[in-house]
Amino acid sequence: MGVLYEKKGHIAYVTIDNPEKGNILDHKTSDEISRVWKDIWEDRDVRATILTGSGDRHFCAGHNLAPPPGVSAEDFDRIRTENIFWPLSGTVNGAKIGADGRLGDHYPQIWKPVIGAVNGWAAGAGFYILLTTTDIRIACDQHARFKFALLSQGWVGNGPGASYLTRQIAHADAMKILLTDEAFDAKEALRINLINEVVAHDQLMIRSEEIAERIAGMPPVAVRMMKEFAIRFRDVPVSEAWRVQTLFNTLLTQLTTDGDEGRKAFLEKRPPEFTGGIRPKAEGYRELSYEERALLDETRRELYG
Repeated sequence: MGVLYEKKGHIAYVTIDNPEKGNILDHKTSDEISRVWKDIWEDRDVRATILTGSGDRHFCAGHNLAPPPGVSAEDFDRIRTENIFWPLSGTVNGAKIGADGRLGDHYPQIWKPVIGAVNGWAAGAGFYILLTTTDIRIACDQHARFKFALLSQGWVGNGPGASYLTRQIAHADAMKILLTDEAFDAKEALRINLINEVVAHDQLMIRSEEIAERIAGMPPVAVRMMKEFAIRFRDVPVSEAWRVQTLFNTLLTQLTTDGDEGRKAFLEKRPPEFTGGIRPKAEGYRELSYEERALLDETRRELYG
């Protein structure tokens, strides 16, 4: 197994598990984790995910750069070059389409929160997974290290790492990482706002689970839509993004049971019990008389005008 996958309550645990190879994303591991993301996407019981690596040395050390068994280096280079001009169907930028079609199977963005528990080296593709797939990042003080691992090899990379790094941290910090390709530790990652927290190694999963449990207690449909909104519309002009946000909110308040439950729990001074329930299709509102319509319109103007 290249990936360990288990579920506890509403939390999914995804562990890249080939520590003897630095938890790299070889072909087998990539296929396994792609199937896992699809399961998480579709399983309504899963409300949050924790992504980590086995052991205390590597979160993920990147891709396997060696040619597959039985393929010569020359043929491997030729295949990669021809793939530029003749990409396979069902692929995006050379990667198979996974749970999210925009970024392929290696770096999906699922519409559920993903917490990265960085237990060791996040290098190359391991770094890019943090940038693309995780939303909240907790790093181990003793073992977490970060390295972009591109320019020092003469590359800018096929993955979306550089595209995402420059959008998530300050320009000067991003350029230092990209142009020097120097490794850095968890404290530096925290300083540049690449991660959220630094904790001791024995607290890494404990803290990640605390955050996951907190999110799992939130209304699941609203959480899903909040993440989708924040990612899908972050590059849209504010006026248009706000319009979409308002539409999302109307859908939640009118078509989910959690919208009512949140308000009821607040008024009744009790913890809410969110289920992610969806309302059935109902009959339309009755037609109003001229007088009733005038009164309703006057009330609406008082509220929103």
